[in-house]
Amino acid sequence: MIATVPANAKLTLTLRITGVRSDGYHLIDAEMVTLDLADQLRIDPAGVGLSASGPFSDGMPVDATNLVARALRLCQRNAGIHVDKHIPHGGGLGGGSADAAAVLRWAGYTDLVGASRLGADVPFCMVGGHARVTGIGEIIDPLAPIERDFTLIIAPLSCSTPAVYRAWDDLGGPVADGPNDLEPAALVVEPRLRRWRDRIHEAVGRAPTLAGSGATWFVVGHQRELVDALPDARIVFTASAR
Repeated sequence: MIATVPANAKLTLTLRITGVRSDGYHLIDAEMVTLDLADQLRIDPAGVGLSASGPFSDGMPVDATNLVARALRLCQRNAGIHVDKHIPHGGGLGGGSADAAAVLRWAGYTDLVGASRLGADVPFCMVGGHARVTGIGEIIDPLAPIERDFTLIIAPLSCSTPAVYRAWDDLGGPVADGPNDLEPAALVVEPRLRRWRDRIHEAVGRAPTLAGSGATWFVVGHQRELVDALPDARIVFTASAR
């Protein structure tokens, strides 16, 4: 039967990188929460191929490199999948990981260690909620639910997660002053992020936090003044933890 499966974004509230394994995987200690922002996947077991539409479908690969296709191979299933894309590509909100996790949930795949091979965010996106995430993303320790709103600022740019991790390695593994150890590396990969951070700070009077590997900045609570202050942003909107 054709299924419609939601793929909710995640927000990384804090991220520390605690080491690098001999196989190159980075060890993390992060706090993550599921947002009410979501893609929708239409999965047809009798179909083939991958397609996409929606406000953030531009730039999304629809070939075998996509995490959706890789998730299908991991769970040894075949299907035609259409993604209605509402999570920005390259925005650090786990859009590709959320889509892959939706496929794994649909297939009944529950191996978090296996899922972590697709990406550090995939296991959390499979479980959802509010959790501490450690290891290479495969260890999920649930935390008490939270009710909190976040204002997300999506700049007109994107960051490659592998490139940001490589930059973190090249920088010697810096520990950030703020809650996200990847922020210094993301600023090297995409220097324009610095100006967006400063503009947000000027508008609300406090520094924003980078979401994962970027390129989304966020602040806690409703910050409606940012809509007028940042007219050139791709989008400024509020999402809630769920």
